Amino acid sequence: MRIFWTLLLAALLYGAASADAAPTCQDENGSTARCGTAGAMPPGWSLPPEEFHRRQLALQGTPDRDTLIMLAGALVLFLAFLALLPEFDGRSDKDWLPDDKNRKR
Repeated sequence: MRIFWTLLLAALLYGAASADAAPTCQDENGSTARCGTAGAMPPGWSLPPEEFHRRQLALQGTPDRDTLIMLAGALVLFLAFLALLPEFDGRSDKDWLPDDKNRKR
């Protein structure tokens, strides 16, 4: 009986209609855009591969000095917070049980 219900469910799922996605359009720069909006090219149009690679190479660049300094500062701050964490490895009972002197009576 279980096999019957399994086969029935599989047949229903197999016969269900699939959902089709909307077409994808690109703008004149090769970025994805919603079809029908201003600047969107017709569905199926794509930027020529040479132009696409030329634009990708132009976008690649090194970050400026201010960004690198901010990133280094954030990393140092994160490591400083890690260094300030209390000792805890979870192996001894004192890590899990509260101290008697700190317990409220």
